[in-house]
Amino acid sequence: MSHHDRVRAVVWREDALELLDQRLLPGTMCYRRLTTAAEVAQAIREMVVRGAPAIGVTAAYGVVLAARIRHANDTNRWRASIEEDLALLAAARPTAVNLCWALRRMERVIAERGGEPMERLLAEAQAIHREDIAGNRRMGQLGAGLLGERGAVLTHCNTGSLATGGYGTALGVIRSGYEAGLIERVYADETRPWLQGARLTAWELVQDGIPVTLLADGAAAALMRRGGIRWAIVGADRIAANGDVANKIGTYHLAVAARYHGVRFMVVAPVSTVDIDIPDGTAIPIEQRAAEELLTLGGQTVAAVGADAWNPSFDVTPAALVDALVTERGVVLAPDAEKMARLMASRGEGQ
Repeated sequence: MSHHDRVRAVVWREDALELLDQRLLPGTMCYRRLTTAAEVAQAIREMVVRGAPAIGVTAAYGVVLAARIRHANDTNRWRASIEEDLALLAAARPTAVNLCWALRRMERVIAERGGEPMERLLAEAQAIHREDIAGNRRMGQLGAGLLGERGAVLTHCNTGSLATGGYGTALGVIRSGYEAGLIERVYADETRPWLQGARLTAWELVQDGIPVTLLADGAAAALMRRGGIRWAIVGADRIAANGDVANKIGTYHLAVAARYHGVRFMVVAPVSTVDIDIPDGTAIPIEQRAAEELLTLGGQTVAAVGADAWNPSFDVTPAALVDALVTERGVVLAPDAEKMARLMASRGEGQ
């Protein structure tokens, strides 16, 4: 790991999965040791781990844990019985397409016959993990190449090592850009209601010695109006075939403000986040979370008793508001359906 890449949220150690409990950051750094698929699904659902790429990596290791138990109980029927565990993992966070993508890869290994299944499944999960980190570093280089002259950038939610296998997507671009001397400061939205920007992004950047300034989500437009922000850089949980982007709630708000103020808008995500079976953003399933996340804070009521809450975890940013989509295969400028199709058909850099 480099000087600006010190954090790992997902660790396979001594035949178990260890997850850095992100609910406790920045105050407490605690790894949860998981040994069953049910524990992994619960950890994903309760946001011990979050971020689409990290969820995919975590789910892959969850399959290894499930297979070990199923195979030990019945060496002949474990492939049939593990379907229950796969369904449990798939349902944990419906919007993050990386989750099902990773499970499909693991299912292909499960379908193989002959040899030692546990070794092959663990090797596949570790390959998914390694590939994610390598892809993030590639995206970091490609995205940094778009930044232009030195300036400040704005980001939303958390897209760093905590949200991925390591290094990060949007935060990977920021890490690469900072190392190249192209970024002087990062402004991070607090990202209500889970405060991923305040608790996680700011924490990661402080750990890596990258200057960070926190702001309330509603302050982003006023900051852009003052000038000095060259790019808004975000990640994605699912991207439709036409380039529409589902990401943490507040991303659409940020994209609209960026377009109005002449700030360029960059989305950074691996191709595993692209769901070619979904034509546009209107078909992306949006997770609705508990009202208590808005009505309470730290267990204390902060809203008027009797008030209702609308609490979608994600929103959809139209492709027309995206200036650049950065993937490990290449950069798509002003994405649309035709350009996305070319990207998905390619194996190298796209345009």
